[in-house]
Amino acid sequence: MSDFAERWARAGTGELCWLGASGPTGAAVIPLSREGRPCVALPLSRLAEADDLTGRRVAFCVPGRLGQEGAPAPGVVAVGPVRVEHDLEGARYVEHLLHQEMVKYPPTRLRADSLLSRRENWWWVARVIVTIDGTPEIRELPPRRDERDALLVREADAEARTPRVDVVSAEDWAVGPGGELALAADEGRPPGAGEPAFAFGHHHSPDYERWERWHRAGPLVGNRLRVEHAAGAPAASVRPFGILGRFQGHRTLARECRAGVAELERRLGVSC
Repeated sequence: MSDFAERWARAGTGELCWLGASGPTGAAVIPLSREGRPCVALPLSRLAEADDLTGRRVAFCVPGRLGQEGAPAPGVVAVGPVRVEHDLEGARYVEHLLHQEMVKYPPTRLRADSLLSRRENWWWVARVIVTIDGTPEIRELPPRRDERDALLVREADAEARTPRVDVVSAEDWAVGPGGELALAADEGRPPGAGEPAFAFGHHHSPDYERWERWHRAGPLVGNRLRVEHAAGAPAASVRPFGILGRFQGHRTLARECRAGVAELERRLGVSC
């Protein structure tokens, strides 16, 4: 796993994909590494996602991109079980992961770059750490060339509840529920047999304060996705918040993180 672990540690952004309680899904994350093993540290605003990951096989995806001279660089995906740790005090996060996240994710520099800021934003350092456990299955993925490329998540092994992840593209993702999407054919991608599938992408502003995900979900038959659920749309760029939007976003995030902290305290029977 050493090559994948190195790719994951170098990546600025990545994705987790899994077969959740409501079907296949995926989310954008900041790739981190703990003792040489790929991991992520989810704030407690994402406690529900962490709950859904517990006990499952999860795909850690590193996107492939076009190189500086236009040469495509493949992506890579590693699929395996995960260990989910609740770090309510943020001690493990601060000791092992905070410095990595500050390099990659500017909002963390604003909220936790000093002891004083960590005390003020205590809700931000409380985390759930999700780490690949054991030896994952690793394979390459095609590079994502522009915003029309997305990740497609579906079940690969019903008995093991293992997700399969592929890179897919469509000429126009602007199809809502009741419509049908024709995905570009790929000889290396098994055709769908009517199983639930989830196609998604994400985009963020240059300062990472706005990070939006879009998706299309429904049964996959051959190379056609019958859309039952849809949200958002691909975008070439995302504008940063203005001053008011940034203030409102910070307040909303703080409220959601505090709610996650309170829920975790309730489960653990503790009070900080």
